[in-house]
Amino acid sequence: MTALSKPSGKSSVRKTLPTPKAKPQPYEWLRDAILVNEIQPGAPLIESSLATWFKVSRTPIREALTRLEQDGLLTRDKGRLVVRERTPDEILDIYENRAVLEASVARFAAERRTSQDIRLLQRSVDRWSTIDTKNQNEMLEVNRDFHMAMWRAGHNESLVDLLSRLDLHLAHFPGTTLASDGRWEQAGKEHAALLRAIELRDANAASEIAREHFLHARDIRLRLWDTVRKP
Repeated sequence: MTALSKPSGKSSVRKTLPTPKAKPQPYEWLRDAILVNEIQPGAPLIESSLATWFKVSRTPIREALTRLEQDGLLTRDKGRLVVRERTPDEILDIYENRAVLEASVARFAAERRTSQDIRLLQRSVDRWSTIDTKNQNEMLEVNRDFHMAMWRAGHNESLVDLLSRLDLHLAHFPGTTLASDGRWEQAGKEHAALLRAIELRDANAASEIAREHFLHARDIRLRLWDTVRKP
């Protein structure tokens, strides 16, 4: 095992790399480490050092860092790339944009869905009540399955790509809004209502339910942010 470390402080990075035989892909590995906060906001990512740690040339590292910057997970600070830290205004922007896009894809889903799309959505709705709410990974998985099924039901690949990119930004925030008091049960009801609207091809209702669903999540996320940031 190879240890990756920097001096202590806000910008420090400490991460144990996989063994060389695992052949980790720099982009996927760094992205996942950032999303689960194993590499903290403010931490610098140095091309030459990463090339040494991954035992690769600088080219794949440079490509990985470029993609991470394009994804919005990295930003430039005094000429160097660091893990981006979100502000409350940015959180608001991301959720509002996601709400608009979710409303659009829900409308398309109601207009274009197939019987197979409905079966996939129903499967996610049925799984909801079986999930152990002490396991946030399971909660996130079934939630993402539902939204991915709805995106695909809209049959618009460009919109799926945009939503996937925004989903990366939301994954960067610690915790999940679904773990807030009462949110899991309420979100399950909202998903069921959204499924019904899509199945009935009620595009207006589907769009409005999807929009409100994400605005509720936005409000919870902002409250969570305030709680985390209080001294």
